[in-house]
Amino acid sequence: MKKARLLLADDHTMVLEGFRRLLEPEYDLVGAVEDGEALVKLALEVKPDLILLDISMPLLNGIEAARQIRKSLPGVKFIFLTMHTDPTYVTEAFKAGASGYLLKRSASSELLCAIQEVLEGRNYVTPLITKDLMHSIMEIIRVTESSPS
Repeated sequence: MKKARLLLADDHTMVLEGFRRLLEPEYDLVGAVEDGEALVKLALEVKPDLILLDISMPLLNGIEAARQIRKSLPGVKFIFLTMHTDPTYVTEAFKAGASGYLLKRSASSELLCAIQEVLEGRNYVTPLITKDLMHSIMEIIRVTESSPS
């Protein structure tokens, strides 16, 4: 069976090396970059199945990079792996085309699970942020219901 092609983007070399060691046995790693502009350029060249990326990167953040990539490669999947827990980041990531959102403190087994879910066409959000995300959603509903029509 053909291995899924993954592209990695994080501005920390040690993080990229850890991803590589974890993912190489199961996936075809087609590249790793440390900034958003390099991510856009390489993604358009190698056309990966899935991009694992951080939000906070130099030159171009991950959300904007995903937006740019999505225009030329509408079928590519994105999983954001970041330190940002604020629901605003989660919302913006999904608006940019994310299929998954994990925290860097997530277990490596959770990353592998998320990748599999996303490659099978489903979305994945780490349970580590669902409480804050649900609170934000409930607040939006409360404000919407209490505003005059």
